Order: sequence, then C-alpha cells, then structure tokens
Amino acid sequence: MTTPHTAGTPGDHRLVIAIDGPSGSGKSSTSRLVATRLGLAHLDTGSMYRAAACQVAHRGIDPRTDPQAAVDLVATADLRLDTRPGHDHVVIDGRDVTEEIREPATSAKVSAVATIQPVRDLLTAMMRRIVEDSGRRIVVEGRDITTVVCPDADVRVLLVADPAVRMARRSAELGGGVDQAQMRDQIVRRDRDDSTVSQFASPAPGVTLIDSTRLSLEQVVERVIGLADAVLSRR
Repeated sequence: MTTPHTAGTPGDHRLVIAIDGPSGSGKSSTSRLVATRLGLAHLDTGSMYRAAACQVAHRGIDPRTDPQAAVDLVATADLRLDTRPGHDHVVIDGRDVTEEIREPATSAKVSAVATIQPVRDLLTAMMRRIVEDSGRRIVVEGRDITTVVCPDADVRVLLVADPAVRMARRSAELGGGVDQAQMRDQIVRRDRDDSTVSQFASPAPGVTLIDSTRLSLEQVVERVIGLADAVLSRR
C-alpha cells in the first residue's frame, strides 16, 4: 500500500499534532485550520477507512461475513492521499473516491471495515509512514491518534461535544440532505461500533480535553494553536 502525498511547508521545527474525537466534534474543521495556520500537512485518517470501505463494497466483499477478504484487499490496495490542508483528494486503486467517501451510504458501511483489527493495523502502519514522510510536521486527526497512531505527538487533544450539537453540525455540513435516522446512525451508531476497537470517549493521560459544545470553531483552533505554541516555546 502506497500513498504519495504533499507534505506541509518546510520549517525548522518538527511538530506533530494529534486530534481525536467522535463524529461531528469538529476535529476535521479544526485540524485543517490549525494545519493551514501553522504550515503543516494534514491527515484525515477517517478518509483512509472510508476509502477502504468504498473499495471493499466496490469489489462486492461483505466484511462482516468475509473479513479476511477485506484485510487482503486493504493489504494490497494502492491508496493515495493529498495531505495539503483543504485538498483532501483520495484515490484508491486508481478510483477517485473523494466525493464517494463523504456519502451517507459510505458512512453506513465504514464501521464494518474499520472494526476489523488487522485492517486497523495495516492502516495504522501507513499513517505512521505518512507522519514520518511529512518530516513530522503534520496535524493528524481520527479516533485513536493520541493513543495508538501517534502517542508521542507533541500536542495531543481529545475534542468532544454534546451529541445533539454534533448531529446539528454534521447536518449543516451535509446541507440538510440526510434525515434524522441517517444522522443518528452516522453519529451515535458509528461511535458505538468504533468504540469497540478505539477509545475516544475520555482523554488518556497527557491528552488535553477540549469540549467544543459552547465554543466557536475559531476558539477551538486558538486553543490548539496555543498548545502548539507552548510546546515550541519550551524548545
């Protein structure tokens, strides 16, 4: 599995920022803005699981009845990501799935793939390679980045929010094109499923908890940048 990508702006300081959180907590918007302002690369690890789910479905594989077939596919897939903030271009085995990975149908399928531990192990190894290839100048977001993928990150944040607020945010992102049942499935059910293989409900030791329920995006971004500035000032 390979992933050519464009790293962040070259700089003198290595800085890895890991941001975890449940669906709709604001981690993607926060991560992109933080990466842009600090001149870092940006990796949305959720897009990797979504791309894998798209390709599994495209090949007619049912990951619940044949998880090994899903593992074999991910192990040999050519997954290509653009890590420039705001680009989010994703291609797997030559198929551009940039739009498909954000569709409600994909959201309904992704947990079945993402909860297969060997799939997580393969993608985790790939994520770590991307971090190293960026020169360790990157913002990485996902479910278990602070604890599994980048436990040695310079800044580790768990971003949370009230479920009702998260559902409203996700609905706004999708332009209101998803009914409440689909929205609850995307937010509540996925969190429940993913929690079987990833811990993102409470911060691990050394991880800063930020509750964005009553904060604006700008306020959250400023808090994360403040944590990064504190790290750099100690060097």
